[in-house]
Amino acid sequence: MDINEAKKRLSELKAVIEKANRNYYDLDAPTLEDDEYDALMRELRGIEQQFPELLTADSPSQRVGGTAQSTFEKVTHAVQMGSLQDVFDVDEVKAFVERVKEEGAGEFTVEPKIDGLSVSLVYENGVFTRGATRGDGFIGEDITPNLKTIRSIPLNIPEKLPLLEVRGEVYMPKKSFGELCELQEKNGEPLPKNPRNAAAGSLRQKDSKITASRKLDIFCFNIQRVEGREFKSHSESLEFIKSSGFKVIPDIRVCHTADEIIERINEIGQMRQSLPFDIDGAVVKVNDLALRNEIGATSKVPKWAVAFKYPPEEKETTLRSIEINVGRTGALTPVAVFDAVQLAGTSVARAVLHNQDFISEKDVRVGDRIIVRKAGDIIPEVVRSVSHADNSEPYFIPDKCPVCGAAAVRDEDEAVIRCQNPDCPAQLLRSLEHFASRPAMNIDGLGEAVVEQLVSAELVHTVADLYTLDLEKLTALERFGTKSAENLLKAIEYSKKNEPDRLIFALGIRGIGQKAATLLCQKFGDVDSIMAASAEDIAAIDGFGEILAQSVYNAMREPHRVKLIERLKELGLNMTYTSKQVSDKLNGLTFVLTGTLPTLKRDQAKEMIEQRGGKVSGSVSKKTSYVVAGEEAGSKLTKANELGITVLTEEQFLQMIEGE
Repeated sequence: MDINEAKKRLSELKAVIEKANRNYYDLDAPTLEDDEYDALMRELRGIEQQFPELLTADSPSQRVGGTAQSTFEKVTHAVQMGSLQDVFDVDEVKAFVERVKEEGAGEFTVEPKIDGLSVSLVYENGVFTRGATRGDGFIGEDITPNLKTIRSIPLNIPEKLPLLEVRGEVYMPKKSFGELCELQEKNGEPLPKNPRNAAAGSLRQKDSKITASRKLDIFCFNIQRVEGREFKSHSESLEFIKSSGFKVIPDIRVCHTADEIIERINEIGQMRQSLPFDIDGAVVKVNDLALRNEIGATSKVPKWAVAFKYPPEEKETTLRSIEINVGRTGALTPVAVFDAVQLAGTSVARAVLHNQDFISEKDVRVGDRIIVRKAGDIIPEVVRSVSHADNSEPYFIPDKCPVCGAAAVRDEDEAVIRCQNPDCPAQLLRSLEHFASRPAMNIDGLGEAVVEQLVSAELVHTVADLYTLDLEKLTALERFGTKSAENLLKAIEYSKKNEPDRLIFALGIRGIGQKAATLLCQKFGDVDSIMAASAEDIAAIDGFGEILAQSVYNAMREPHRVKLIERLKELGLNMTYTSKQVSDKLNGLTFVLTGTLPTLKRDQAKEMIEQRGGKVSGSVSKKTSYVVAGEEAGSKLTKANELGITVLTEEQFLQMIEGE
């Protein structure tokens, strides 16, 4: 994979993962299986590790999933509610202990990591005044009435401190989860995937009576803010909140050495299946609170703590069938369907088999006894085949699309087999979802369920048909009222004004992400010119290679795409790009942004540089012209100083920009 292919794939992955994050964290209605989601995240992180210059602050790998719900009032957290750095083996634990011991750490706490929904509880003068979800770590949701239904949350505390903010994890006990599943199954309602999702959905109920019926509980594990009291250690602060009536996370142990910590981690791991609640790891923290402040944190995780994730539990089961899913690009993805097994607290019956090479290498056959597990307690995967059934035969992905029957051909340079029919119904659904997505045409209200309705009703056969919809057609659909139909039509009409780089990205050309689409429009100015460009002209764009250029050239000559673009043009979509270039003042200069800038977000600074012809890189090298550094600038600043590269403050950077 070259850097252009990496850019394209990262753009695709980010769009899919952001959608999955909203479904999982905000709507409590995951649309991807755990294995599918984590395979995407693992691929994303792998590309970012291979191409560190492509790592951006807005990557799903760099932030906590979830955003504030519009149905609840937003709350800005005074103290960021960050996540934890995961580690997976004892060597990583030892490395963490060794690192913080060099900073002066002598005591550590080891505690179970509860698998639930993180919340903050604010008390003013001893009275519970507000409870909020974590959200994205900075802004959450005010769910005070629902939290008040959890009986283990005290509404008043004995000591009337001016301010106390406690962080806890709301969870659904295994017994309550079983009762909820039994009730919902009896009522014919969709079953929650696991206790964590059930707890999250229960906390976001508009009717707090429903929340109360779910029998949620909470463990508190940290003091976020306090006035009128001082604590020297984490364990001391937990003793205080325990004496104040809070239910504190259980089985916390103070340790002093790496061996003690590892022994305690193993003890927690051995008892996890017998606990009445789900845990997904053990947390190791520096106990000294003053030292924690000195050690500090990254933009996402504290440097003074890690979360150890237990090795995946493995189970043997029988592979009953292999299903083939068809994606937006026509890729045929094999999925193993097996007898359900309990893994890491959830029922698992499916796992992605990736491609033909994976299947052939493991010699997985229908009817086999197989070993499955959840890697990192998240990703269902087939580990190996234990034994073949009598008269079994090796499995091969079909050479015909299971949806439309068209030929399915393996790509020359990939292990992927693709349906060759651009009008395949399965591809149509995915293409419509991509076309309407936020980074593409950003058509609000055109989600997966609506897309399926439109296709099922045969109102839409290509993305162009979206622009022929009218009020009569939409209101004839089930659950479509006049107001919702009018809103959707307005969003569709508004999307016609989008810059054509959004349209180029929305068309789903293989290899073309958001950035590549913008570069094409900047180079050629309008869609007609892009369609007329030669492969050589496209390859001349800085950041494009021959493979990507050929992909664009071929795509712009496919009859169905040419016909589609012509129709979109007739329907009034904007085909001419309005350049966002301000000047060429920074032409030829490469910048690296590091640390937290006082007023600018990194994306803002990056846009200012690119609008003036400059480039932004993710790593410092001899080719770097300037490093713009803010607070907590780390290794990039150190390397810049070693290489003698000019380092700018935000103020100096803005003076450079304004000097034009």
